[in-house]
Amino acid sequence: MAKARARKPARRRDKKSGPGTGRRKPCLFCKDKIEQVDYKDLVTLRKFISERGKIRSRRITGACRRHQSQVATAVKRARELALLPYTTDAREERTGGRGDRDRDRDR
Repeated sequence: MAKARARKPARRRDKKSGPGTGRRKPCLFCKDKIEQVDYKDLVTLRKFISERGKIRSRRITGACRRHQSQVATAVKRARELALLPYTTDAREERTGGRGDRDRDRDR
């Protein structure tokens, strides 16, 4: 016969604590009742692009699936028409890295 446990099992920690918890951001476009994302609205599109020129994810921007897809298409169209840059010149901003090692090898 199995021995009965005298102690209660330890409770799991509260799942609501810790990083990544909280409410999702509301979709900027759904909140303003915008049906279609416009590729000419550069001020809005810049909010969805990182400093390096990458399109930010839904998790970061809070956009719904439908509008995030429209944002990606609008950013690509704006890049094609040279309204938005594809990338920034990251060489000037970067400190350290591979460039310094190459310089040290030459010495």
